[in-house]
Amino acid sequence: MTPYRRAPGFWSPFCLLVLLYSPVVSWGACDDQPAQRVNWLGCDKQGVDLQGMDLRGAVLTQVNFSDAKLADAKLSGADLGRAILSRADVSGASLFGARLVAATLEHARFSGANLVGARLDRAILKQADLSQADLSEARLYQADLSGADLRDAKLIKANLAQANLTNAQLAGVDLSEAVLNRAVLENAVLNKAKLYRARLDGANLLMVDFTGADLAEATLADARIDGAKFTDAKLDSTIWTDRRRCRPGSVGECR
Repeated sequence: MTPYRRAPGFWSPFCLLVLLYSPVVSWGACDDQPAQRVNWLGCDKQGVDLQGMDLRGAVLTQVNFSDAKLADAKLSGADLGRAILSRADVSGASLFGARLVAATLEHARFSGANLVGARLDRAILKQADLSQADLSEARLYQADLSGADLRDAKLIKANLAQANLTNAQLAGVDLSEAVLNRAVLENAVLNKAKLYRARLDGANLLMVDFTGADLAEATLADARIDGAKFTDAKLDSTIWTDRRRCRPGSVGECR
């Protein structure tokens, strides 16, 4: 008996369904115009002018944005993992929920930028300008913020565990309920900062200036505070370095 053979060009219903519903893979090019969800993976955009451009959801992983102009750009949800933004101007930009894991942001300007919920774990932000930026609920685990300017910035509920904030300028910053466990803040300036319910367990607070800061209900268990200044600092119900709770109304010293 002759076996049944399909006629040439015959497609089974299963194959047709696979072709019909298979996703179309598109590849970006470095010369693609700036737009939402553009794919510039690994492209060299050094010094490019993208002020005010809409790059929401864009794939910008490992892009070289050194000296780029990104002021007021829309970058919410964009992936800038391992991107280089050294000396870039990103002031006033929207980076809500953006991913900047392990990005190089040395000397970059983020003043007034919206970084709410952004991921900056292990990012390098040495001497970056983050003054008046909003980093509430952002993740900065093991980020390097040494010498950074964070004056009047918002970091409410941000995670800065094991971050390096040596010599950082943090006057007037809002770190309410932020996590700074085992962070290094040696020689940082935190005068008039808000640290209500902040967690600083095991942190290096050597020579930190907490003058006029609000540390009410914060925890400093096992933190190192040699040379730190607490003049007029609010220590209401604060958990001190020896794990005792300061008395309500304590100011300047844990009573």
